[in-house]
This record gives sequence, structure tokens and C-alpha cells, in this order.
Amino acid sequence: MTLSRSAEPRDNRGVLPTALTPVPFAPEISLFLVTAPVGLFEVTGGDFHSDQPPPFWAFAWAGGQALARHLLDDPSLVAGRRVLDVATGSGVAAVAAAHCGASAVACTDVDPAAVEAAHRNASANGLSLAARVDDPDVVLAGDVFYSPIVAPKMVATLRGFRKNGATVLVGDPGRGFFPERLFELVTEYTVPVPAHLEETEALPTGVWRMK
Repeated sequence: MTLSRSAEPRDNRGVLPTALTPVPFAPEISLFLVTAPVGLFEVTGGDFHSDQPPPFWAFAWAGGQALARHLLDDPSLVAGRRVLDVATGSGVAAVAAAHCGASAVACTDVDPAAVEAAHRNASANGLSLAARVDDPDVVLAGDVFYSPIVAPKMVATLRGFRKNGATVLVGDPGRGFFPERLFELVTEYTVPVPAHLEETEALPTGVWRMK
């Protein structure tokens, strides 16, 4: 099912066509994703604007898919608990947590379009996300260590939640700036990804728990 023209997500370049598509590694849920064989910056016309993040939310990244699969395989990790999905992107991990019976799920992202996408995707699965969750029991973060600028900020954010008693789970496919010393490996998957996005058809991706 393709979004109607009035419902299609927009950025400063206009309409970004997507289709409701089962998540490759978590087909129990579906997301509105770009299905054309294009990469992240091809979607933006090759442009990067510092005041407008690229549409990370239009793709199901490996780290988020791994987190979603981990939760779907063991719903007890979030069932009845308050969950926050940080840097939500498409909202794949948040939607999975809601699917698994979390008492409340909220998401955050520096890009308002990502938060909108996560809520739209939850609704497409017959679920809903909360506007906010105070004192989350579980914090999720998929594919957040992708740059030397973002990584230390994310470490500080996640450490804050961990010090407050939250279980912090991160999905990471070896992006290069992941501070492994702060985490312990819970499980690892081989996650299917679009070759035009990642230059490979699958990525070994770990689910890690913050120490």
C-alpha cells in the first residue's frame, strides 16, 4: 500500500514517496519505507543540508532491525515496561516494543520528521506511541554510533539513562564509532540490508547492553 498523496511525508524537497513494507528482519511489523533502489543521499538529490538531517527515517537500518528482532523474540524484555527509543529513525524498535506489550513507548529524534514517521508507522501497525515517557525502564538505540560527532553525545545520553536505572539496549552493525568497552554483547544477527544503501546485502549486527 502506497501512502496517499496527502499523507506522504515531506521534506524541503517535497514529497518523498514510500510504501508500507514488511521489515526484512522483523516481518511481523511493517513500515513506510523508500522502496526504490536508492541510497540515503540519492533521496536528497545528492545534497546535504546541516539544518535539515537527511531522511534516515525512510530506511530500516540494521541496528534498529536487530533490536526489533531481539524484542520480538523475547517480548518479556519490554512487556509491561516503559520504553524510550532514542534517535528513533523510522521507529522500527519503538514499534516492535509496542507490539511486544510495553506499557508505554515514546521516541525521540533530532529530526521532527523521524518522530512523525515513527508515529505514522506505529499507527499503520494498529499501535500507538506516547508523546513522552518519564523515567523509562528500557532505552533503545539503533545505529546511533555512525559519526565521531554524534557518538560522544549519544554515550552521554545513554549513560544518563543507565545511571537512573534503565536497561539500555543498542543495536550496532560495526559503524566504527561504537564504544564497545561500555557494553556487553547480548546476541548477534546477520541482518539483510539493501545493497544500494549499505554496499552489501547483509550486515553482522550486535545487540548490546550498556554496563
